[in-house]
Amino acid sequence: MITLPGAGIVADSGVALDWTPEVFQPEYWRRRGATAGQAARGRGAVLFMETEFGEWAFRHYRRGGLVGRILEDHYVWLGMNRTRSIREWRLLKRLFEEGLPVPRPIAACFQRRGGSYTADLITRRIPGARPLSRHLAEAALPDSAWRRLGSCVRRFHDAGVCHADLTAHNLLLDHGGQPWLLDFDRGDLRPPGRWRQTNLRRLLRSMNKISMENAATQFAPANWASFLEGYGESSA
Repeated sequence: MITLPGAGIVADSGVALDWTPEVFQPEYWRRRGATAGQAARGRGAVLFMETEFGEWAFRHYRRGGLVGRILEDHYVWLGMNRTRSIREWRLLKRLFEEGLPVPRPIAACFQRRGGSYTADLITRRIPGARPLSRHLAEAALPDSAWRRLGSCVRRFHDAGVCHADLTAHNLLLDHGGQPWLLDFDRGDLRPPGRWRQTNLRRLLRSMNKISMENAATQFAPANWASFLEGYGESSA
């Protein structure tokens, strides 16, 4: 942990960069001509950067709902170890080291302002990976892809990982058809329990929702059956 006045940073020891809060400002990368586009995700946009260490994805934490309209990107300070960015970075680091399909965590930062703080996270960009929701808007996926997705989610559940927002936007497929899981904000590790079924129902609601919002979405009950076959169950 790098402790600075009003801020704290954790970073991959293999990345030799002078880590300061400035590094977690989009303008820092724009001045260096290192930005490489962005993608809408969740409550904000993810900025992509091309660095000497590879392609990175930068996310600034933002609130959702009614609270988000007032506080936007500020969270109540409850101590360094309870900041959103540090918690997610540590969880990602553990999952990455266990070989689960998550982006490599690069660095996380919090900046405290009185009784509140803001937070940022940098991860390695997954080459060629796109959200499941985008894939479904373009073409139907084969049964084998759905089974791989189900198997992927089961791996996380078997590892005790409860994803707080398991949706078709956070499940990705790369060019080779390999599934990945993103956005572990508020995620945690738990013993086996009913939360697994809650996770699956959340994912199913997500896919049904995007199907209703976009008539081009290629999702049918048979797809979910294949997903559950990969997961190792016959019904959700």
